Amino acid sequence: MSSQGEYVSSPRLTSTSFAVLGLLAVRSWSTYELTQQMDRSLGRMWPRAASKLYEEPKKLVALGLASAATELVGRRPRTVYAITEEGRAALAAWLAEPGEGPVVEFEQLVKLSFAEHGTRADALRTVAAARAWARDRNVENLAAAREYAAGEGPYQDRAAQGMLAGAFFTDLYATVARWADWAEAQIERWPEDPAEAVADPDELRAIARRADW
Repeated sequence: MSSQGEYVSSPRLTSTSFAVLGLLAVRSWSTYELTQQMDRSLGRMWPRAASKLYEEPKKLVALGLASAATELVGRRPRTVYAITEEGRAALAAWLAEPGEGPVVEFEQLVKLSFAEHGTRADALRTVAAARAWARDRNVENLAAAREYAAGEGPYQDRAAQGMLAGAFFTDLYATVARWADWAEAQIERWPEDPAEAVADPDELRAIARRADW
């Protein structure tokens, strides 16, 4: 905190640090519970290795943004972390900043970008795998969406916040599936040697129209 009581951000804090701090603002957690909750609620938008997440609460405690207490579960001790008032100030300061946009990491799209060095069958398999990814991911997404729509989701009182990410991933999975159907139709028109493929002028114009939003 500064002399005026304003939070001064530390270079030692990362977006992962603040994600953990945000979870601590919901309730107190053990490190094991934090990793489970991080995977359940934030894993799709901010995937991080569990080993790293085990270090974040300790960092927050060292900076005075969280507190640690030892509890017994049966005969086994465990450390439970809670947010401090300084931690809430830090979280509020971080939330006041707009943040960065998404970073796309899509290996199948990279493969398709160099499809002329493979076969048409290779490209079709890659597109099919992308469609399967979208459908598989949407199974759990659909179940969660129905659960919250019925008023029975975990932390239902936070549904207003959670549905923002839920809507994004619902549209993302649908977009990937629709794109895969479109890409498959395009590739099926290619000659056996993808190096001889020619783009459909109508499709190029349609893409340009969609881009003009």
